[in-house]
Amino acid sequence: MKNIAVIGTGYVGLVTGTCFAETGNNVVCVDIDANKVERMQNGEVPIYEPQLDVLFERNKKQGRLKFSTNLETAVADAEIIFLALPTPPGEDGSADLSYILGVADQLGKIIKDYKVIIDKSTVPVGTAEKVKNAISKNTQIGFDVVSNPEFLREGYAVSDFLKPDRVVIGTESAKARKILEELYKPFVRQGNPIYFMDEKSAELTKYAANSFLATKITFMNEIANFCEKVGADVDMVRKGIGSDARIGNRFLFPGIGYGGSCFPKDVQALVKSGSDHGFDFKIINSVMEVNERQKLIIVDKIKSFYGESLNGKSIALWGLAFKPDTDDIREAPALYIIDALLELGCKIKAFDPEAMENVESIYGNKITFCENQYEALEGSDFLIIATEWQVFRTPDFNKVKELLTDNVIFDGRNLYDLEDMKKLGMRYQSIGRETINE
Repeated sequence: MKNIAVIGTGYVGLVTGTCFAETGNNVVCVDIDANKVERMQNGEVPIYEPQLDVLFERNKKQGRLKFSTNLETAVADAEIIFLALPTPPGEDGSADLSYILGVADQLGKIIKDYKVIIDKSTVPVGTAEKVKNAISKNTQIGFDVVSNPEFLREGYAVSDFLKPDRVVIGTESAKARKILEELYKPFVRQGNPIYFMDEKSAELTKYAANSFLATKITFMNEIANFCEKVGADVDMVRKGIGSDARIGNRFLFPGIGYGGSCFPKDVQALVKSGSDHGFDFKIINSVMEVNERQKLIIVDKIKSFYGESLNGKSIALWGLAFKPDTDDIREAPALYIIDALLELGCKIKAFDPEAMENVESIYGNKITFCENQYEALEGSDFLIIATEWQVFRTPDFNKVKELLTDNVIFDGRNLYDLEDMKKLGMRYQSIGRETINE
């Protein structure tokens, strides 16, 4: 059992703190948002993440998971301190380290004994050194700064944490290494590796992983767009190349671009970090350019189908979150589509199982939010699918045909089988596949 403080209670911080409590550690999660802390103290989970509520309630009830706004009190007894703070992109794409360095400055003033201070946030190469310097200027107490990037997928974050593919730890301190080996031992009992490396390599590992996955997604989207030009079927191409063990079949599903809190920010930050060191990431720059276009490819298809004037069209939109099983709308393609269609004078009726409240905080009454997916269809000319929630995979198509004025679906996630759409008499457009306009 170890005493742990987790600074920041976003997706990463709250999952990290809850999962460490689940393995018997005493955890205090710290946040400057007093209202959020009070809600968590009262048993409310502030984010939607499958399985998190069960672990949260159990560990809070058993006293292993606590919440506070007082940094000094929270870290007093903690041997291990995780920094799970936001690193939002600046206008130039750089990662904003002000939250992390601000807390590091405070830690130097309040720590009274040895601590392992861990960067859990995704940060540029060299951040561990900056954190170390920020702490050192205010203390003579011994401490170690470690890079321990997270590899959590929203929607699967709890299972990813409890059963990680690998754990990456950047430290050259034998003392910190021993402490973290003990901490992570319960999570790697099946033999999954812990990779120890230097801090800079650990920091770059996270950026490189996310940028590679973003590249894989974007490559497949380009192939899908070319399939439409030449009459190939991207589903067949995807299966053909995915069966190659050197490529693998994950992240090959075409769609309307990547979004979320990680890929856009991390790809941008890696490019900016490269620029700061006189290095031009040509491939990754192209990935960003293609992804921006891909987010609006559905709007292009709609314009091609209806003509340039969409003023007054009523549209049903299924899906708002950037991916299923989350309420996260950061950089969600659906928001780019909404902005473009509102600019063209369209009316939008939207449904998402979890993300509507977050979207409403941005758009207010500019769009209509519905109780279920079928309500969104009522009086709408056509349907757009922007997020591949399971509930959208097997709808009542007779009801869809009955409620839609024009009987047209623009599917940004390729949810439906083309032959099924033909049999149903649907007019259907997807990504990288045959267009059905019967």
